[in-house]
Amino acid sequence: MKIIDDGTVTLPKGFYGAGGHVGIKKEKKDLALIYSEVDALAVGTFTQNVVKAAPVLWDKMVVENYDSARVIAINSGVANACTGDEGIYNNELFASKVADNFGVKKEEVLICSTGVIGKQLPMDKIIEGIAKVKALLNNDQKSGEIVAQSIMTTDTKPKHIAVTIELGGKIVTIGACCKGSGMIHPNMATMLGFITTDCNISKELLNKALKEIIADTFNMVSVDRDTSTNDTVLLLANGLANNEKITSENDDYYKFKEALYYVNEYLAKAIAGDGEGATKLLEVQVHGANSIKQAKVIAKSVCTSPLVKTAVYGNDANWGRLLCAMGYSGEEFDPYNVDLSIASEYGTLQLVTKGMATDYSEELATKILSSSEVKAIIDIHNGEYKATAWGCDLTYDYVKINADYRS
Repeated sequence: MKIIDDGTVTLPKGFYGAGGHVGIKKEKKDLALIYSEVDALAVGTFTQNVVKAAPVLWDKMVVENYDSARVIAINSGVANACTGDEGIYNNELFASKVADNFGVKKEEVLICSTGVIGKQLPMDKIIEGIAKVKALLNNDQKSGEIVAQSIMTTDTKPKHIAVTIELGGKIVTIGACCKGSGMIHPNMATMLGFITTDCNISKELLNKALKEIIADTFNMVSVDRDTSTNDTVLLLANGLANNEKITSENDDYYKFKEALYYVNEYLAKAIAGDGEGATKLLEVQVHGANSIKQAKVIAKSVCTSPLVKTAVYGNDANWGRLLCAMGYSGEEFDPYNVDLSIASEYGTLQLVTKGMATDYSEELATKILSSSEVKAIIDIHNGEYKATAWGCDLTYDYVKINADYRS
């Protein structure tokens, strides 16, 4: 697998991208388009929040009832959530106008929105802006970067990547971008992810791979425990790599799935590290669990604890907060079997052995926690399963950003 750190959704064959400012936001880019020159299989995962935005309902309908799609249109600034019948109508109008511009059916258009909840989309600006942005479509690196920029809200930086693999002598490419900074506690936050590939694969296996991977990547990320109304990950596969079609769980399937996993994990960690106001990426590993469920639940409980997150921000090795968060996770374990270490590029330090503090160096602990990427490694000695969750520290800026969000 070849990793292309600056790769984008436009790198796979046949995919184009564009973005621009159409007036939803005051100044920043706010409309993006991703286009496949041929029919592309479309699969997706969506928010588990009972309150679902209009575009989520539309996209679920499309991927569940139609095999393919040609265009993804994304606006930022307005979420089109909690907007009633008018919001449903506006979303379908959005899809129809995109379809008209591309000469495709509206059911071949997927729509995503992110931004303020409860506001109606400014349809006049969007309708006028579609053609303007479409005119900028290109399959170059810059266009893919602009797509990633155009979907941002409180993100501090665009997030994108691509990888290539070889299947039967053919080069298969996966490109992706995402946005997400706050309201990140997905269960599939606001989190939007867009993945393109030229792999030739059946829809059944494409869907299977995505759902299994999301469970271990995006669904293991938490910034602030808020699950958005708009969380969506969409994957388009147009088959233009011309590899032998993957129709069974053979070696090619697992090679593709491994590459897809890498892309999703990379983006999940990028979201966690770009949490609103965050200064650090926090990775929590749980080992020795009696089930995958137990490992995941404990890891996420630690990762989402406000007291753990503030301790990480303050470079404070307050390990009791981690054990406390493990204890209220709802999972049973023996606290006197717990080992706990912290790690970063500055070293690894065991803080707890069998539920009790070791004679560790506070100075070294502080140094380790001062890194921009910190790991907590927990072993509960209760089985053979493990899981990893990602989050970030909790800072003063998180409150400032969210207190001022609508203004």
